[in-house]
Amino acid sequence: MRPHSPSKRGLLIVISGPSGVGKDTVIRRLLELDPKLRYSVSYTTRPPRPGEIDGVDYRFVNREQFQRLIGEDALLEYATYDGHLYGTPIVPLDQARAAGYDIVLKIDVQGAEQVRKRALDALRIFLAPPNMDELLRRRTERHSESPKDQTARQRIALDEMALAPHFDHVVVNDDLNRAVEEVLAIIRRARERQT
Repeated sequence: MRPHSPSKRGLLIVISGPSGVGKDTVIRRLLELDPKLRYSVSYTTRPPRPGEIDGVDYRFVNREQFQRLIGEDALLEYATYDGHLYGTPIVPLDQARAAGYDIVLKIDVQGAEQVRKRALDALRIFLAPPNMDELLRRRTERHSESPKDQTARQRIALDEMALAPHFDHVVVNDDLNRAVEEVLAIIRRARERQT
């Protein structure tokens, strides 16, 4: 990994929001458009969804392995979401930032709050749906959740939406291209403040 700016530590960019809001799609587009961005791959105890690749989408581990990571203080943040554990590894994150890369984390609001407390320089962006009906429609179209899971995630999403004002920025994902441009503009302004 060749550093793009070894004299300047990279940004830590947290993108959070309810399940189905389009975090993966927005992040994928950000990574395509901005070569200075890198994605932090989180650990999770949930099983892979169809098409997900271990080490690319997540690092899939069992509960025992995850508990070991917690015990070793190897995670910047971790949280339980819908019965599964998720967490961000510290070492690869710090190495990439030290090399000058801006790192994007995709985490839930619990994890975002932990990051706020442990990494005061984090740029926290909440991705919001245009409305809750649209959020449910998007998750239904994914065909990755049972009706029972959809109901549980909709309840979780309502709680998460209430925390949006605690983030540095809220971006409504009503139009993908517009939302991506808004997030990129936020990142560019943060970079300018660093210089």
